[in-house]
Amino acid sequence: MDGVIAVVGVPSALGGQLPAGGHHGMAAAPAELRRRGFLDRLGQAGLQLRDDGDVSVDPPYRDDPDPRAKNRAEIAEYLPRAATIVAGAVAGGERLLILGGDCCSHAGATAGLRRARPERRLAIAWFDAHGDFNTPDTTPSGHVWGMPFAMLCGRGAADLVDACDGPSVEERHAALLGGQVLDEPESRMISASAVAHFGAGMLGTAGGLAAGFEAAGMRTLVEGQKVSFDIQPDARGSKATNLKAV
Repeated sequence: MDGVIAVVGVPSALGGQLPAGGHHGMAAAPAELRRRGFLDRLGQAGLQLRDDGDVSVDPPYRDDPDPRAKNRAEIAEYLPRAATIVAGAVAGGERLLILGGDCCSHAGATAGLRRARPERRLAIAWFDAHGDFNTPDTTPSGHVWGMPFAMLCGRGAADLVDACDGPSVEERHAALLGGQVLDEPESRMISASAVAHFGAGMLGTAGGLAAGFEAAGMRTLVEGQKVSFDIQPDARGSKATNLKAV
């Protein structure tokens, strides 16, 4: 379906810890974006959208004291279901817009894109102030939302990597763009990997931004591109993460 963008929501905040004040906007973000007319405005801008609803995530949040990987069983359960829904949503050649939810939604979406066309090589540009490249062995917090970039590159605990069919992207086709708040072990792991890393300063120039995409192999080495954006919390503690695949 040339030109159609399939929209899938992933209302999950299982990847981390409830913030002070007891409100988790991440799980509510897909519904809230729709309520505020986000999809309507995209349609008014000329995009052809098809809203395929939300992945079922129940509970959308659960407090978990695990210091290595909070809610890992719940996350490992919903990611394959998210991948199945995404694969079906783009089976006709549609592009994809994911509304999150915490950053684990990216890992499930990437798996779905690969399932839909397994012969296609994907590149990923990961726009985030954080690296999201931790594993249960390196994390200082146990927040799995700090691990999905590593998971989709095939790094981390086997249950989490398997849940997103990792590796679903080769590291030489991956780039972290803007990452500047990195844990020390995470920073060392990114430096030792084939993942390209471009800081926020470089992204302020057209040349630096073009170099970041080129480093991810997006122009000549792959057949599909996925761009992930992490939008930081506003003053009320809500957060929306969206992902676009083309």
